[in-house]
Amino acid sequence: MPRRAVYALYFCSGACGLAYQVLWLRQLSYVFGVTAYAASTVLAAFMAGLAIGSWLAGPLLKRVRQPLAAFGIVELLIGSAALATPIMLGVASSVFRAFYGTGPDTFTQQTLIRFICAFVVLLLPTVLMGLTLPLVSASSVIQGPRFSSHVSTLYAVNTAGAVSGALLTGFVLIGAIGMQATFWLAAALNAFVGLSALGLQRRLAAGTDTAADASHSGAVAPPADAARPSGDASGAGSTAPVSGARVIWLVMALSGAASLALEVVWFRLMTLFVDATTYAFTTTLAIVLVGIALGGATAARLLSRPRNWVLWLAAIQVATAVGVVLSLGLLTWPGVPLVSGMRALQRVLLSFLLPSLLMGVSFPLLLRLGVPPSDAPDDESQAAARAALVGRFYGVNVLGAIIGSLAGGFLLLPWLGTRLSLVAVAGVFAVAGLAVALLQRRMATWLPLAVMVALAGVMATRLPDPYVTTTRDRIGPGIVEVFREEGAQTSVSVHESQFERVLRVGGLHQANDTQGMVKVHRQIGILPVALHPNPREALVIGLGGGASAGAVSQHAGIDVQVVELSEGVRKAAAYFAHINYDILNRPNARMRVDDGRNFLLLSGERFDVITADIIQPIHAGAGSLYSKEYFQLVRQALKPGGIAMQWIGQRERAHYLLIMRTFLEVFPHTTLWLDGSLMVGSLEPLRLNREAFERKLSDPQTREALAAAGLSSFDDLRRWYTGGPDAMRAFVGPGPLLTDDRPLVEYHRSLPADTERLDVTALRSSIAEIDPPTP
Repeated sequence: MPRRAVYALYFCSGACGLAYQVLWLRQLSYVFGVTAYAASTVLAAFMAGLAIGSWLAGPLLKRVRQPLAAFGIVELLIGSAALATPIMLGVASSVFRAFYGTGPDTFTQQTLIRFICAFVVLLLPTVLMGLTLPLVSASSVIQGPRFSSHVSTLYAVNTAGAVSGALLTGFVLIGAIGMQATFWLAAALNAFVGLSALGLQRRLAAGTDTAADASHSGAVAPPADAARPSGDASGAGSTAPVSGARVIWLVMALSGAASLALEVVWFRLMTLFVDATTYAFTTTLAIVLVGIALGGATAARLLSRPRNWVLWLAAIQVATAVGVVLSLGLLTWPGVPLVSGMRALQRVLLSFLLPSLLMGVSFPLLLRLGVPPSDAPDDESQAAARAALVGRFYGVNVLGAIIGSLAGGFLLLPWLGTRLSLVAVAGVFAVAGLAVALLQRRMATWLPLAVMVALAGVMATRLPDPYVTTTRDRIGPGIVEVFREEGAQTSVSVHESQFERVLRVGGLHQANDTQGMVKVHRQIGILPVALHPNPREALVIGLGGGASAGAVSQHAGIDVQVVELSEGVRKAAAYFAHINYDILNRPNARMRVDDGRNFLLLSGERFDVITADIIQPIHAGAGSLYSKEYFQLVRQALKPGGIAMQWIGQRERAHYLLIMRTFLEVFPHTTLWLDGSLMVGSLEPLRLNREAFERKLSDPQTREALAAAGLSSFDDLRRWYTGGPDAMRAFVGPGPLLTDDRPLVEYHRSLPADTERLDVTALRSSIAEIDPPTP
């Protein structure tokens, strides 16, 4: 049937849309950084394009006689525009560089420039994407007495396609073939959809499916509910009052805002229970989309029969509020049957699924109330007007989503925290539901819903603090929280017991003040300073507990620039002043809250020493700090004779080889230290300088810092040496590199299973390579 073919094509369109969203957000992060402000700016620009496209559908549909053909052309243009993204990114990068760090209000200016650049880069493809739902809705195979049901099915299949696009892109394609090849694959799928839609429109126009199409063109009597106007409060009258129509529009906007704000808060909540890998984020996004798709499919079945849609919408909105409260309860209440025995990720997915399903039901019901089906045979103008109204409703929903995503990240989480943010979002759904229920002006209608809202409020007061719950489960009792900040970027907390003080970022252990941990972090900071004969300017990327940056700051005559992604981490470092040499208050240290890679790209500053705190490469977004392109930025930021230090640690052999091979590609003179855990890159062959090191030891402050890291003498430094570049190249052999296009360690599931144990003994070589004996 033609309608099934349209559904299939719209499924593929949804898969492409989500694939592009993942790819664009990642590519733009290389230009604008991965700060919450940069990411939200890019997402807002993306959704703004969708909203514009939805609203432009109205004027376009007045001129279009074959909507499916127009949809096909739009799909072809989307694929072409996506392939032009790299060119546009180059222009955006140049513009952003030109304005970086200028003007009296740098933050406001940078945010505005980011938005403008991202908006321009994404404008054409996102506007085209925004046109697709109204265009498909205007087709004769969708129009007719079951219009609302058919549009609901479109919504469901498009979201199901988005699930497929998210999973394929996040779990398979980026790791297996890379981002650029994924762009080409998605564009090819767009081309298939576009050409198929053109062919389908040609078949319909030729009358090859006249009998099948007639049953959906208004030629048969509509079901009973089709004659009921959209805004009728009782579901059985004639025309709704204007106030009722305004409420429906308002609830459409509120629904979009609450849904996106909820996703932002959910993603923050998720990081407290599972490791923040790209696979965890992809899986969570997929389960939310699965719920929405199932909700859309459920709505399509509901809309096939007459019902009191106002009451249904009100009940669904209130039920969503209850479901949002339960989503946190299922994760934090102890002893919940069945749920408590699940693994953390399973509990997260289950708790998010029900509210997502209810949100998926709401959008089609809102459309049913706002866009009436026809009770008579349609003409082209009626079909176009109805489809244009779908576009306007979708545009209002997307505009609400923009507000919700920004409010969730920049207002709710910093002001209220995760628990109260969820309660606030639930309150928005509850208020929307009660507002719709009050349209019927009958106590018997809204009173039960008010009781449900009251019960949800009671449950909300009994929700445990998720931070307390996860801390107790991960660490155990007897732990005291001494600091917490739930900022726009991430959540940061400091806990202490009688044994240690621990810094957690996004729920993950970042640093502590135990002797062994402090020594490791100090070694990361002190080694490049010890090797450089006379370092004056140093850059430390990532603050953590501050031990690395603090160790660097102890060298006599050095100035330290620290770049940290999170303001909360900067504040938390004050609780580790006893192990970081009070780095926040040192006169020779500057602190900048920014994306480290973005700083290297745009600042133009150069340094004698560049080092970085420990950043786990498998965590979401960390691939941008292990790629060949990132290491090239580090190299470019070094002064002549400069030294770059890169932690590699002890990890799976495949990951170890990839990181080392990539670093060697950029720094051919790399040397390996501390049993293979630290790599030192230099612009020319490294040579140890005993005289320079002895001079460092002559300064009491520097000598103390060196000794605290384990370097009390020049012989200690020599003992740290593991191997030189020749041994390292022989060890890693030929093979793939980590690039922005293929961040293989972050997307490690694309790598073959590696059970071989890491053995670095083959890397050991003579210290004479860098410290030849005196003749």
